[in-house]
Amino acid sequence: MAAVILEDTTLRDGEQSPGVAFSKRTKIEIFSSLVEAGVRWLEVGIPAMGGEELEAIETLLERKNEATLVAWNRGVKEDVVQSLSLGFEAVHIGLPTSNIHLDASLQKDRGWLLKTSSDLIKLAKDKGAFVSISAEDVGRSELSFVEEYAAHVDEAGADRIRLSDTVGILTPERYGEIVNNVKCASRIAVQCHAHNDFGLAIANTLAGVQAGATFFHATVNGIGERAGMPDLAQSVMAFKILYGVDLGIDKTKLIALSKVVADATHVQCYPWQPIVGGNVFAHESGIHANGTLKNSSTFEPFEPELIGGVRRIVIGKHSGRAAIDYVLKGLGIQPSDSELSECLRLTRAMSMEIERGLSEKELLDILMVIRKKQSPR
Repeated sequence: MAAVILEDTTLRDGEQSPGVAFSKRTKIEIFSSLVEAGVRWLEVGIPAMGGEELEAIETLLERKNEATLVAWNRGVKEDVVQSLSLGFEAVHIGLPTSNIHLDASLQKDRGWLLKTSSDLIKLAKDKGAFVSISAEDVGRSELSFVEEYAAHVDEAGADRIRLSDTVGILTPERYGEIVNNVKCASRIAVQCHAHNDFGLAIANTLAGVQAGATFFHATVNGIGERAGMPDLAQSVMAFKILYGVDLGIDKTKLIALSKVVADATHVQCYPWQPIVGGNVFAHESGIHANGTLKNSSTFEPFEPELIGGVRRIVIGKHSGRAAIDYVLKGLGIQPSDSELSECLRLTRAMSMEIERGLSEKELLDILMVIRKKQSPR
């Protein structure tokens, strides 16, 4: 893979998650966390919204020396003029290429699209801006027209085309094919913008980059419209561990970054969320716990320290003797063989009764009961 640029859109597409609204203070906090983690391209919002959103954007623009800040605009002259007047040096222009969007949403035709796109590109390029432009709903667009459109916006001077799988219906094979065809039809840089309606956002992004895309969108915790976007932490680690591509992100900050956005959205990640979930480095099953304690690579794809995580041995229904022994010794207790066997029996019984794993205190209570019964009267 060639050099790849992650552009975070937590503050734009991410905030468009139904029910999510970031205050000015929260947007600044998320922005700061992203920059601290090493993100250098950020789509920070929609200036045309005005109000506190605009105030937040203006405050973020005071820090545009820290990263490339991108403003999202409708395919409307007034939007682009406003973003440029605010001082944005990179703008995105949202325009669709599918007939269903052109006809039903905009009531416009392809001729209007081609003229509008070139006019807006010229407007922004005349101000020296980096210009990104969409082929929205590319999954339901006629591929030959997408190729024509890509060549057209390339000729008009756009720096990048964003291939937006707006309703998340593409397969990795098809998305890769679209990116490849666009690269063959034009010289323009391609950005992947994949929605996760079928759980394929990251797979589609990887396929797009393999086909020649050099930019892609991600959000922290995968937030976004409907089923969301590619998750930033998962994307960073998939590129690094599976493809050997380092995106320049400080991986030790991924869990903390996830927590910032989880708090901001009032939605905590589920325990088995890849990379940042609480169970990712937790082991309960006897075979898994025993193997991990002997050699962590037996049941972990990478060390938890790489992302600022911590390994946990969980005591519960599926635990084995080795796990119980490990936890008790970690508490400074040396159990006997008979105590371990009885602890295991009672732990499994209690776990099924309360329908969850046990805390360290509950395990200690079990051991104390066993020792009390075994002590001479």
